[in-house]
Amino acid sequence: MSPDKKPQMMKPLTAADKLGIYLPAAPEEFRNSPISRADLDRLRTDPPAWLTELRHTGPFPRDVTARKLGVSNSGLTRGGVSDALTADEIAALLADPPEWLIRERENYEAVIRENERVKAKEAERRATTNRPAKNRFGTGS
Repeated sequence: MSPDKKPQMMKPLTAADKLGIYLPAAPEEFRNSPISRADLDRLRTDPPAWLTELRHTGPFPRDVTARKLGVSNSGLTRGGVSDALTADEIAALLADPPEWLIRERENYEAVIRENERVKAKEAERRATTNRPAKNRFGTGS
């Protein structure tokens, strides 16, 4: 990069999303200042203690919480989970799953199985007809 160019900056929320952390749990200095791509790369390659701890114990963002529980983000909402959860809270839910978690995990697994079935059927159809997959406009690619 030439010395006369400014480094590309991102909002703390974007950087937190790229790091997979819950922004309100990050230190104030991280939350209140823009982060350059070089800073983000340094945080990824050599994370400070606060980042390592946050990634290990949480609280975690919704998408990470949902993945750890084996449900969708919508399933968390239907289950009444509105706050970020810590690793201990997630472990407690998994150890003694409430009714909503059992139901949402079953629903999520059913959706995944159905998506795999549809994908396999489409691949089989393409193989037997030798047609290209349809693009988002419903025509061949």
